[in-house]
Amino acid sequence: MKLDPDSAYVRIANLTKRFGDFVAVDDVSLDIRRGEIFCLLGGSGSGKTTLLRMLAGFESPSAGTIRIDGADMSAIPPYERPVNMMFQSYALFPHMSVERNVAFGLEQEGVGREQIRRQVGEILDIVKMGGFGARKPHQLSGGQRQRVALARALVKRPKLLLLDEPLAALDKKLREHTQFELINIQQRLGVTFIVVTHDQEEAMTLGTRLGVMNHGKIAQIGTPSDIYESPATRFVADFIGSVNMFEGRVSDDGADYLRIQCGELGCTVRAERTVSCTRGATVWTAIRPEKINISRQPFGAGAPQAGSAENLVRGTVREIAYMGDMSIYLVQIDSGRMMRVTLPNIMRGAERPIAREESVWLSWHGSSPVILTE
Repeated sequence: MKLDPDSAYVRIANLTKRFGDFVAVDDVSLDIRRGEIFCLLGGSGSGKTTLLRMLAGFESPSAGTIRIDGADMSAIPPYERPVNMMFQSYALFPHMSVERNVAFGLEQEGVGREQIRRQVGEILDIVKMGGFGARKPHQLSGGQRQRVALARALVKRPKLLLLDEPLAALDKKLREHTQFELINIQQRLGVTFIVVTHDQEEAMTLGTRLGVMNHGKIAQIGTPSDIYESPATRFVADFIGSVNMFEGRVSDDGADYLRIQCGELGCTVRAERTVSCTRGATVWTAIRPEKINISRQPFGAGAPQAGSAENLVRGTVREIAYMGDMSIYLVQIDSGRMMRVTLPNIMRGAERPIAREESVWLSWHGSSPVILTE
């Protein structure tokens, strides 16, 4: 997504960071809007934390520039940047009370006692920790410590808050609850958030937009739905969520559709044209598990042979995993490949419609596959 230059609150241009011969961040350019939550998503070693540390001023770029609210950060030390950072470990002072932990940065700046008391009280109320000011960190739960760390990071009202895996220490249920609280706090304060995470669900819940990183580069930038529904590369399609991916060749290229002969899949794929490619080109077909129909009989009239119809394959159910809200089916299709299919469990206590080792048909709509050229 291309941004209006005037709307860029954080502008990263051709940023590179080398550690000896290793390139941790490789010529990254990125614009982030004022007041948005931007998530940097990637696996270990993708460069996301190094990029965050350069924004904070803890690492110096080997090349490129960082501008925040129009100001060049090249010569600005960390303590003078309009930035604060919340670390994964929270880094609370164990001997200090909650109030003292939150007030620490303001005290270091010489802010008056009454102003400190007011600002600390306001921010603790915002993170719903107003009644815990006298407690020490060891007297708090993990979720409460996370809120105190957030309050300490926000009490100085930075222009930009950097969050490094902020919810990693929380259990799944608390993490999901806290994600929505973070969004509410960010919207209330209007601070721009940049969040680094390896958790896809967290990034897609929190992020206004996502930047998917791979080997120091930005593989794709977009809204959560853009990234999930229209991945730009095989890496992004495979990294975000689950996907069934098959190599094939374009056999017919119409104005608004493509036909792909796909030996790995054992059928012809007809898909909406979303990429530029010519007949004979090698492409990859990516189909999300929830977009596949599974049934004992093929859809439509008659009973076509496997391989003779478009977007239709036959297989055998090898495994079924009940996940509560959905069930996962692993189906070995006639070509030998395994496909993953997910179905929502809509009816409470319903009989499982399809069992292991049953013969089934898998089909999908022409709008479901994403055709990838790289």
